[in-house]
Amino acid sequence: MAKIKLDPNPTFQAPVTVPVHGAEPVQVSFTFRHRTRSAWESWLKDELPNLGDTEVIQALACGWELDDEFNAENIGRLLENYGGVGMAVFEAYERELSGARVKN
Repeated sequence: MAKIKLDPNPTFQAPVTVPVHGAEPVQVSFTFRHRTRSAWESWLKDELPNLGDTEVIQALACGWELDDEFNAENIGRLLENYGGVGMAVFEAYERELSGARVKN
């Protein structure tokens, strides 16, 4: 019998591949906020266009496995120091919501 809940947990963890200059990318686990498909589509249309990179990450995630506290200042530092991490977080979140990790 399948083990699935019709109402998923409000958060989930997923790896984000962070590009590191001059080195191999590093996997960092983020704790993301779950959204239904309709809530995700609405957020993309109505809210995303008005947000900066730090605000986008705060809207998608509520934690990470880094030693530093998950807050706006540290998210800003991450974005400043690791180009491409904003898109990597967004893509990881979208991939998780779309079920792209499911293997056939």
